[in-house]
Amino acid sequence: MSQWLVLTIAMAAVCGVVLAITVLKQRRIGADDDPSETPDVIEYMTMMVGVVYAIVLGLAIAGVWEARSAAEDTVRTEAQALHEVSTRVAAYPPPVRDRIRSDVDAYVGYIVHKEWPVMTEQQRLTQRGTDLLAKVRSDVIGYHPRNDYEGQSYQPLVDQVGVADDARNNRADAAGSTLPGVVWFGLIAGAAVTIGLIFTLQIRRSARELLMAALFSALIAFLLFLVWDFDAPFSRAISTGSGAFTDLFPHV
Repeated sequence: MSQWLVLTIAMAAVCGVVLAITVLKQRRIGADDDPSETPDVIEYMTMMVGVVYAIVLGLAIAGVWEARSAAEDTVRTEAQALHEVSTRVAAYPPPVRDRIRSDVDAYVGYIVHKEWPVMTEQQRLTQRGTDLLAKVRSDVIGYHPRNDYEGQSYQPLVDQVGVADDARNNRADAAGSTLPGVVWFGLIAGAAVTIGLIFTLQIRRSARELLMAALFSALIAFLLFLVWDFDAPFSRAISTGSGAFTDLFPHV
């Protein structure tokens, strides 16, 4: 099921629940409904809770957005470093050059076709990918330059392999969820309290008040969906894909 369809259903469900509770409450109260009975302190309490929850929700959105941007940068860094290795190895003799390029292509092909599905579904990297990158490192470090021209390329190649390895480790750290469970508990509980306070304000059955209550509830549901979607950069519909690898290595 499309996650945008899930969002639409969730927003419609939240709106339906809020409207149903409001209408049923008004029917139960009937002619005895008196909005002036709402204590003034409730209005201030609702305002303060709304402001505090908005700050917390904004920080959560900013945090997961930053994590998503960092994940994109990590993927681009890893792909670019491997591309540099494949390009700079042109200074080496054909047998060495071809072997290193072949191992780089094998690693990238495995990442795109094998490891990426595992990472998105199980939120982890594979040992096979680690072994393939270690083979690239071994090929680069194991070669002894025969002249100054090859020697000038040796250290940059070693450095680029190190950059790719570091980016892979960062990708492993970003494979799971960004927000801890206690933060999610606070976000969901805060949403329940914030929406629940709507019913303390003696909402009447006018079309304007019902529409605003429904839109407010739908907005909370959408923002929570946005946080959830960005929380795991490699696993959601709006995700960081492997496009950086396929752009730089179209032949794999």
